[in-house]
Amino acid sequence: MVSGKQLADFGYKAFSGSMMLLTAYGGYLCGVRAYRLLQNRRARQASAGPES
Repeated sequence: MVSGKQLADFGYKAFSGSMMLLTAYGGYLCGVRAYRLLQNRRARQASAGPES
């Protein structure tokens, strides 16, 4: 039989682990978006030519 404390400990570990994964995934998405924004800006500047 599992005690209440063991169940609470497992729940806490599962919750904190999922939050860590969500944070890492959010950071990855943010980095990808920033990278694409930079790429698009560079491409626009290159196509505009040296006069801009």
